[in-house]
Amino acid sequence: MNMAFLTIARAAFGYLFLVLMVRVVGRRPGKQLTPFEFVLVFYLGGLTLTGMVGLEMSLTNAVCQIFTIALCHYVLSWLRHRYPTAALILCGSPLILLKDGKWRTRTMSRMRIQDDDVMDVARGQGVRDLSEVDTVILEPAGMLSIVPRKSGQPEPTETAM
Repeated sequence: MNMAFLTIARAAFGYLFLVLMVRVVGRRPGKQLTPFEFVLVFYLGGLTLTGMVGLEMSLTNAVCQIFTIALCHYVLSWLRHRYPTAALILCGSPLILLKDGKWRTRTMSRMRIQDDDVMDVARGQGVRDLSEVDTVILEPAGMLSIVPRKSGQPEPTETAM
């Protein structure tokens, strides 16, 4: 019984620790991971797996860990759905990166996003120039929402960076 509890505790800790690390690492626009982030994700996963498995490598242990991770994932999903505060903590909230032609440099710096990253996504959506954009929002899942300027809307007088 003690070994089963240790297996469940290791699996739950490993999963929750990786969820925390993904939140700490932050979001990337367009759901793009840099090579560094790919290495980080796989390396952390491998290290976590090593800690979870330990010396016990039986099929029972593997099934128990898979079930525990699935249960943890279900509980986190339920918490996100049931409690808005939990969703805010686990997923974050949308962040405005550009509004009225002005970059929100503090937000961009905190999210480690460059204006070139934003413009790359905007060009992919058919935007040729920054003057065509009213607002850019970094969504919780990492996608960028580009809100175009309305046809009658005046252009901003200055663009700050």
